[in-house]
Amino acid sequence: MPSPFPGMDPFIEGQSWQDFHTTFLTVIREMLTPRVRPRYIVKVQQHVYLAYGEKSPDRAIEPDLSVLRGDQGPPAGSGNLEGTTATMMPAIHTVPLPRRYRQTFLTIRSRESQEVVTVLELLSPWNKEAGKGRSKYLAKRAKVLLTPANLVELDLLRGGRRLPTREPLEPADFYAFVCRKEELPQVEVYRWTLRDRLPTIPVPLANDDPDVPLDLQQAFTTTYDRAGYDYALDYRLPVEPPLEAALSDWVRSLVKSTP
Repeated sequence: MPSPFPGMDPFIEGQSWQDFHTTFLTVIREMLTPRVRPRYIVKVQQHVYLAYGEKSPDRAIEPDLSVLRGDQGPPAGSGNLEGTTATMMPAIHTVPLPRRYRQTFLTIRSRESQEVVTVLELLSPWNKEAGKGRSKYLAKRAKVLLTPANLVELDLLRGGRRLPTREPLEPADFYAFVCRKEELPQVEVYRWTLRDRLPTIPVPLANDDPDVPLDLQQAFTTTYDRAGYDYALDYRLPVEPPLEAALSDWVRSLVKSTP
């Protein structure tokens, strides 16, 4: 059963983003591979981040020694001997534990030299959170921009902070950024709303090869069908992040007949 929306499904962001992230990039790889072979190969790779924060998972901490609580009196046989070690009740605190973030991305490499020609990133909510998630991603982005590789970034999330550009971004729900190495610091920005189909964007390769068109709507439709989101998503729940009233009414009109 197809998605009730003309383009991006807003329920995915709050209910199934991690699953969508991995599946969507796998579908894009399958779409790009026949278009770039035999000169290039497309690889699925992962970043692994360790970070601390309020959303880090907590775990109960058990002391190595049992401590009796309550008025137990002095230990047997202790009397009032001088030099006896006092029995102390420890305060129990929580140690902040690191959370491991795994983020999938794609690289297009020269088959002959294995050099990275293009990096394709799909932003995650953690990339867009104020704090370490965003700062770590921007640091990684800066490193890529200093290499000979092109960079394509897909922002299919309504929530969080947008990628920085010197000029303010025009309002939209979703963006695609295409950074061509030879045209930096200029970047091509594609934008669209929840009411629009996802666009077809160019994926640049080496200087002497033409761009490869990437139909994001086709990639989304394939991902939606493959993951079974028509029954996996709960369309009775509110959209997260919340929608403005007029857009919320439009969304509800589309999903009212969805089981």
